Amino acid sequence: MALPPNRPPAPQFPPIDLPPDLEIEYVNLVRIAHSPSEMVFDFACLLPGLPAAKITSRIVMSPLGAKLFYRALAENLAKFESAFGEIQIPGDSTLADNLFRPSPPER
Repeated sequence: MALPPNRPPAPQFPPIDLPPDLEIEYVNLVRIAHSPSEMVFDFACLLPGLPAAKITSRIVMSPLGAKLFYRALAENLAKFESAFGEIQIPGDSTLADNLFRPSPPER
């Protein structure tokens, strides 16, 4: 009689508490900085007609945590695109074009 193959136990995730009063933020811009020991993500919202983006959240992670987050984000984007189609990035502009283009004239 053959024994079943040894499988690693399923990962046990801690329970997650989602507070009912948690504020939800819409962000459309992130500034990323790093040191040898941490990655800093400043999430912001940039709206037309405003002179500057307002940072609403700062998340600090270890480089390992950031790499694991990157992997999880890539996996979830792939699942999303499988279900809903490829996400199209508009235009032929580069990151530098988007970050350093002049502001529209004030009205």
